[in-house]
Amino acid sequence: MIELNSVTRRFGKLEAVRGLSLNIAEGEIFGLVGPDGAGKTTTLRMLCGLMDPTEGTVKVAGLEVGPNLDAVKDQIGYMAQKFGLYGDLTVEENMVFYSDLFGIDIAARDAMMTEFLQMTRMAPFRTRPAAKLSGGMKQKLALMCTLLHKPRVLFLDEPTNGVDPLSRRDFWEILYRLAKEGMTILVSTAYLDEAERCDRVGLLNKGQLIRCDTPANLRAQLAPRCFRAEAENLRDARRRLQHTPGVVGAEPAGAALHVYLKEGADVAAVELAAAPVRLLPLAPALEDVFIALIQAEGQHAAA
Repeated sequence: MIELNSVTRRFGKLEAVRGLSLNIAEGEIFGLVGPDGAGKTTTLRMLCGLMDPTEGTVKVAGLEVGPNLDAVKDQIGYMAQKFGLYGDLTVEENMVFYSDLFGIDIAARDAMMTEFLQMTRMAPFRTRPAAKLSGGMKQKLALMCTLLHKPRVLFLDEPTNGVDPLSRRDFWEILYRLAKEGMTILVSTAYLDEAERCDRVGLLNKGQLIRCDTPANLRAQLAPRCFRAEAENLRDARRRLQHTPGVVGAEPAGAALHVYLKEGADVAAVELAAAPVRLLPLAPALEDVFIALIQAEGQHAAA
């Protein structure tokens, strides 16, 4: 349903996206993860036809986006980072307005509005002005308006940024339901715990895709190289570890210190070189994978 082939997008001398290739299947929830400036929003905008790639091809629902933009728009829904609805209109009035923009007949509109309001638990707030909704409710309203024309592919650009944990959970329950019904969903997110919820995750850094796999596989690949450091003074231990051969990174994680080693590095040799410190095997979270890969890329670029 989504296909990018060697896609590059330049802004002058800046390469926001470089040689990106992806294939995303129907009904899949795919997470695009990366630091600020990694190219996530640029990628989504190219997929929606809001900008053209400098090089490469972008296809959605089997259609190349550039030459078939109007047809592609009928197949997709795009929810941007910024709340783009009308604050002086109520929840219901916003949905009616967007239904009219999509040319949806009244009977179909009323049926979908009833379904979406129940699905999102927003029915009690249908007469509340959008400006007076909470952050989570605003995002639910934006999602409902995006879904009114029944898109086959849904693009979400950091949809739960700044939303409370309970609303984030509700939002993801809605996404699971949509995917189960066959909708393909591409979501960019800065929350690594949200990326864990995706079927697959693509890690972007400086416009390049550095890993693409299921969260479980990504964690398994790092597991032999992820450790928790034990030392009397973790701050001093971190400083020593950062200058120890074989160490990719040593980063605080709450009150702990997580250490990432190069593939094939000898744990005992690292402990000896950074003594006094002890490294204990750690079951990595996706955040550990992300940090380790970004730091490894930085070391490789420096070399």
